[in-house]
Amino acid sequence: MSKPLKQIHLAAHFPGVNNTTVWSDPAAGSHIEFASFAHLARTAERAKFDFLFLAEGLRLREQGGHIYDLDVVGRPDTFTVLAALAAVTDRLGLTGTINSTFNEPYEVARQFASLDHLSGGRSAWNVVTSWDAFTGENFRRGGFLPQQERYSRAKEFLATANELFDSWHGDEILADQATGTFLRDARAGAFVHRGRHFDIHGRFNVPRSPQGRPVIFQAGDSEEGREFAAASADAIFSRHATLKEGQAFYADVKRRLAAHGRRRDQLLILPAATFVLGDTDAEAEEAAREVRRQQVSGATAIKHLEFVWNRDLSGYDPDGPLPEIDPNVDEEHIARGRAQVRMYRDPLATAREWRELAAAHRWSIRDLVINTGNRQTFVGSPATVARTIDEFVQADASDGFIVVPHITPGGLDAFADTVVPLLQERGVFRADYEGTTLRDHLGLAHPDDARGERERVAS
Repeated sequence: MSKPLKQIHLAAHFPGVNNTTVWSDPAAGSHIEFASFAHLARTAERAKFDFLFLAEGLRLREQGGHIYDLDVVGRPDTFTVLAALAAVTDRLGLTGTINSTFNEPYEVARQFASLDHLSGGRSAWNVVTSWDAFTGENFRRGGFLPQQERYSRAKEFLATANELFDSWHGDEILADQATGTFLRDARAGAFVHRGRHFDIHGRFNVPRSPQGRPVIFQAGDSEEGREFAAASADAIFSRHATLKEGQAFYADVKRRLAAHGRRRDQLLILPAATFVLGDTDAEAEEAAREVRRQQVSGATAIKHLEFVWNRDLSGYDPDGPLPEIDPNVDEEHIARGRAQVRMYRDPLATAREWRELAAAHRWSIRDLVINTGNRQTFVGSPATVARTIDEFVQADASDGFIVVPHITPGGLDAFADTVVPLLQERGVFRADYEGTTLRDHLGLAHPDDARGERERVAS
C-alpha cells in the first residue's frame, strides 16, 4: 500500500532585519507603512497560506558603534501590526515573535488572548529567548541570562501563560439581560502561580478565546531548544532547508515527542525558505545570481567580514583580496546584537578556511561572502519549485515551509500566482480554507479537546 500524500503547510514571512531583504531594489516598498504588511498578508490569504509570520527585534543592531543600516530597521510593534492585519484578513493566521526573557506572562497572555478574540481564532506565538546583554540594556532587568537559565525561564513563562489562558474555561459568560447576570461563575479568571521565576496570583481579565490558547511556535535549534519544542510547541521554525539536513532535523525532533507523551503529528516542522522564480530553470538560476549580488553589496560584504575579523575593515576593497591580518579575538566584538556573530565560534579557523577558498577560486571579499553565505532554498521555474517543495515534504524533510520573499511587499505575488496552483493540481495543498482558525489550518486539536481526552483517559 502506498503512503498517503502529506498535505503541505505554507506560510509567509514578512522579511525585515536581515540581508535577505533587498530594500534597495526599485520594486521594494516600505517596511514601516501598514500598506506593505496588508499587501503581503492579502497575497498570502489569496493563496490560502496558513499564516503570516513576523519576526521581532528589540534593539537596533550596531557595528563599530553605529547603527547597522545595511539591513532594514525600524519595524513597528508586532502586536500593533497583527491586530491591524486582523481587520483586513479573514482566515490567515497571525504569528508574532514575542520574547520570554524581558516580558511578563500576564502581559503577553493578555495580548495574545486579545488578538485571538479580535481575529476570530487566528493568533500564534513564536516563543523566543534573548541571548545578549546588549539587548538587555533596553530593559529594567538589564543584562541577560545564560542559555540554561533562558530556557528555564522560557519554559516557566509559557507554562504560566497557559495557566492564565486556562483560568477561563469558556462557559463563564452568561450575559443574561433579563436577570442582569453577566457571569455564571464568579471565580472566573482566578489564578495562582508560585515558581522559581514567577510568583503571581490574581484574576486574568480576558475570557477564553476562540482557540483557547494561541498556537505555539519555537525557533531554537540548540539541544535545549529542540527539547522545549518537543515538550511544548505546536510547530518549530527551522533553519534546516536542504533535503539531507532537513530530514536529519525532522527525524531528531519528531523522535523526541514520545518522551513527552505526544504524537508525531502534534508538532509541525516548518523551515524558512527563500526562492527565485523564472520562466525556465536557467533563467531562474541567472536571476538568483543577480539577487545574491543585490543582497551582498560591497559595503555588506565588508561588514560581514568584520563579523569574523572583529576589526574595522572599511579601508579594504570589497572587490580585492581578503585581509592578511588575523581576526582580533581579544577585544569586545564590534558587531552588537547580531546573532550571526555566534556562528563563527573559532574566528581564526574560519579565516584560514576562507583564505583557502578565496585562493582556490580566486574570489574577492565580495565573491567569498556571496558564495559562502545563505543560498536561495528553491530556484527554478514554477513547475520545478512546486515539484521540489512537494518532494521535500513527502520525504519528511519538513511539513511545509515559511516562505521568505526578498522583495517587500510584492515579492510573494509570483509564488502565489504560479507555484501554489501547481501544488493544488498535485493534490498536496488546499484549494480553499476548510476551517476558520489557525488550528484548523494546521490540523491541530483545540486545547479543550485535548483536555477532555485526558480527563476521559484518567476516568
